[in-house]
Amino acid sequence: MRRKAGVGAIQKQKLEQEKYKDKGTEIQENQFEQMTKQMETFRVNLEEFATKHKNEIKKNARFRRQFTEMCASIGVDPLASNKGFWSVLGIGDFYYELAVQIVEVCMATNYKNGGLISLDELRTRLIQARGRRKEHQDITNEDLLAAAKKLKIFGSGFSIVSIGRGKHLVQSVPGELTMDHTAVLQQTSLSGNAYVSKSILYNDLHWEPDRAQKALDHMVKEGLAWLDKQGDDETLYWFPSLFTACIVSKE
Repeated sequence: MRRKAGVGAIQKQKLEQEKYKDKGTEIQENQFEQMTKQMETFRVNLEEFATKHKNEIKKNARFRRQFTEMCASIGVDPLASNKGFWSVLGIGDFYYELAVQIVEVCMATNYKNGGLISLDELRTRLIQARGRRKEHQDITNEDLLAAAKKLKIFGSGFSIVSIGRGKHLVQSVPGELTMDHTAVLQQTSLSGNAYVSKSILYNDLHWEPDRAQKALDHMVKEGLAWLDKQGDDETLYWFPSLFTACIVSKE
C-alpha cells in the first residue's frame, strides 16, 4: 500500500512551489524592465529621427504614414500632443490646418451632397484649393482620415462613414446614419454606380418594400439623395456624394 506524504513533505513541496513562483515573478519583472528600457531607447531614437527628417515628414505623404506607424508602435501620438518635443515638429499643425480646410470644403459642397462627401472628391477639391505648389500636392486619403478624426471634437456634426472596399465618406451634418442608411450607401458604392433603386435593395439586400422605402425617403428628405423619375421602369435615387470623378470635373 502506497504511503501518504507526511506533513514535512507537503511543506517542502509548498516551499518549492513558492520558490518557483517567486523566480517566475522575478523573470517577468526583469523582462518588463528590459522591454521598458528598449522602448525608451526606441523613443529617443524616434525623436532624433523626427528632428532630422522634420521637413520630409511634413511634405512626403508616404514618409509621414510610415513615421506615424512607428509612433503608434510605441504608443506615441504626435498628432495629439501640442506640447513638449512633438510640438516642435509641427506635425499636429499640419493635420489641424488640413482639418480646417476639410470643414471649408464640406461647408461649400453641403448644398449639393447634403453633407456627405467621398474621401476621393474631398482630396481632389482640397488639392485644387491648396494651389499648385509642389509641397501642397502630397495629400493622401490617410492624411484626410487622420485630420477628419480631429473634427470629432465638434460632436456628431463630423464623422467618418465606411462604405466598404477601403472607401469612406465624410459626414458633416448633425445626426447619426442608421445601419440601413449605411447599407444603402454601401450597396450603391459596390454597384459601381451613384444610384440605387428599390428593386436593387429588394434583390440584393432582401429587404421588404416598406423598409427600403423608409430608408430612401429619409435620405431624400435629408438631402443625401436625389430623385430621378425619368426612368421608364422605376424611380432612381442618386447620391451626389458618390458621383464619379469625371462628373465632378465637369462642374
